[in-house]
Amino acid sequence: MPAGSSRVSDSPRTTADPVIAFEPLNTEERVRIIDLQPDLGDLHAEAIAGLRSADKHLPCKYFYDALGARLFEVITELPEYYPTRTELGIMSRSVRQMANVIGSHATLVEFGSGVGLKTRKLLDALIEPAGCVLIDISRGALEASAVELAERYGNMEVIAVCADYTQPLRLPRPRRPSARTVAYFPGSTIGNFTHDEAVRFLERVADLVGRGGGLLVGIDRKKDRSVVERAYNDALGVTAAFNLNILRRLNETGADFDLGAFRHHAPYVEAEGRIEMRLISEVAQTVQIGDATVDFDAGEHIVTEHSHKYDLGQFEEMARQAGFRLTNHWSDERDWFSVCFLEVGGA
Repeated sequence: MPAGSSRVSDSPRTTADPVIAFEPLNTEERVRIIDLQPDLGDLHAEAIAGLRSADKHLPCKYFYDALGARLFEVITELPEYYPTRTELGIMSRSVRQMANVIGSHATLVEFGSGVGLKTRKLLDALIEPAGCVLIDISRGALEASAVELAERYGNMEVIAVCADYTQPLRLPRPRRPSARTVAYFPGSTIGNFTHDEAVRFLERVADLVGRGGGLLVGIDRKKDRSVVERAYNDALGVTAAFNLNILRRLNETGADFDLGAFRHHAPYVEAEGRIEMRLISEVAQTVQIGDATVDFDAGEHIVTEHSHKYDLGQFEEMARQAGFRLTNHWSDERDWFSVCFLEVGGA
């Protein structure tokens, strides 16, 4: 059995858990907002640079305006799109085992706004958490999430940090004593990074949580290409609308993309082990972006996102390069998805 089998006792740990007395905190003490004023990026400038490169590309971080976020929510409920419901199933079955592995009095760090169903399942199961730190680039989403979580978990401190979690940062500490720090990165988002970017991200997380700290992370597993390609090329065309939305956003900044002249396609590139979200130019055309022009040949494509799929051995090696050990994993019955627990320098 690979390192990190899912056969973990569901009984609470007692001998290794520290005894920590918690003092009650009032509402004002339980919510903190820290704004590090992250660089929000420049869609216009980054688009010109990416589209003038040899391999035309656009940054996937610009998918998620209000319309893009709504479209993605619809995608997660499509019959072809297995990752969200498969990960939720794993969390529903195994979250108490995960909480026992994390242990009591831990500080949970979530890369995101923290109000998703998977995060709530984890917080519901954690044993007397010392606090929860949310890290996201959107201050508005963070403030709303922090208040919502503080109201839901009436005795837990919530610290919202407005920052770009792909960049180095220092982690604020909750007021209560913490036995360890554990980060949570659900949704197979790590697959959007290239291999080298993913290893660098894991290295930063290892530094953030420190020795004895951990990371609970979702990964999409390698499987039959037809299953993967159906998930990103749905019959209703919702993913196509989601992908084309990035061109609509560019048009709002002064570009003149004809959305009808581009076609969505997301093939699985076997050699790279990833889906490539593409927008294919149906005709030879020139697009104006502000004062810049970009030429397209008929059939030329723009890559808007990568979504890497892993086998456990490959991901375990990436974690090792970053200073982690894969100590536990939980998977569905088809091994389509896994939630992995990594530790820095052991427990």
